[in-house]
Amino acid sequence: MTRITVLPHVEICPQGAVIEAEKGQSLCEALLAHDIGIEHACAQSCACTTCHVLVRAGFDALAAADDLEEDMLDKAWGLEACSRLACQVVVADAPLTVEIPRYSINLAREN
Repeated sequence: MTRITVLPHVEICPQGAVIEAEKGQSLCEALLAHDIGIEHACAQSCACTTCHVLVRAGFDALAAADDLEEDMLDKAWGLEACSRLACQVVVADAPLTVEIPRYSINLAREN
């Protein structure tokens, strides 16, 4: 099992969390399995950016993003060098610290 630290997010995870994830599952799957309601409007098919996360620790241990993920990330709100899509990050052995950005580009949820 791999330890994932989720930094506090005012709506999704106000207290932050530390969870254990199985190697090989996506970060998005791991978060959802622990009741951390990260958005995933495209059903985890790498067709949107609603599961955008900032990998604050462990980024270099992840497999590199492929071209499709890189193209999608260009559309993400608050893009940083450590940005990834949680649906595309495969949990490995290295512990991760992730931050869920305050906003996402999800027109269906906007008021």
